[in-house]
Amino acid sequence: MRKEKIKLSAVSYLNTKPFLHGLYRNDLDQELEINLDIPSSCAQKLINREVDLGLVPVAVIPHLEQAEIISSYCIGTEGEVKTVAIYSQVPIEDITHLYLDYHSRTSAALSKYLLEYHWGIKPILISAQPGYESKIDGTCAGLVIGDRAIGLETQFPYVYDLGTEWKKHTGLPFVFAAWVAVRPLPSAFLKRFNAALGDGIQRIRQVSSMFQSYHSNFDVHQYYTEYISYNLDENKRKALDRFLGILRKNH
Repeated sequence: MRKEKIKLSAVSYLNTKPFLHGLYRNDLDQELEINLDIPSSCAQKLINREVDLGLVPVAVIPHLEQAEIISSYCIGTEGEVKTVAIYSQVPIEDITHLYLDYHSRTSAALSKYLLEYHWGIKPILISAQPGYESKIDGTCAGLVIGDRAIGLETQFPYVYDLGTEWKKHTGLPFVFAAWVAVRPLPSAFLKRFNAALGDGIQRIRQVSSMFQSYHSNFDVHQYYTEYISYNLDENKRKALDRFLGILRKNH
């Protein structure tokens, strides 16, 4: 009898490629049904239990039953993250409207928190639709995340990196996405899974070279090693606990 595959949803962005490389290189795709999605879809699939585990925006964790972080790896940052930012034609204190990227729950929630408690402003928030990036103009700013943010800093005079601003506000790193399961998974599988993720991280130089040609004006290796921080260490867990506490308080 053929063993049923464990269903997985992972973020489709460049920052996830080292993890995926590790999973495929170690033949974990033989045990997994892998779906690549934008972060908000990853989150919704886990909420709907369409998948068993996912690399999901951490803001979804309070909405999940039996949510368990199953890995010591994550998509995090020690400060500047480079691909999660508010872009504007005017200084942050002068914006009147802000488009919130429809790709992400975590970045939208983080933006709302920083607007109120870090910058002390209350612009009108707009749920963005595809193509909203072209509407960022005047006093209307936009939160853009992921691969679509690559190179955008050259188009706007004001860029507010959310990893940087959170670090200024709290002194802590930030965790954007974590590996979360919504049902118990075999310990032997989890051991192989984490080893494969770690193998992918160890091979970042090779992964960088695989994707550099797609991003001619963007240093992929530098992005992986200086802006994205993959280890879910004690300090990041502390930051995650603080952020989840904020979400629960405001829920």
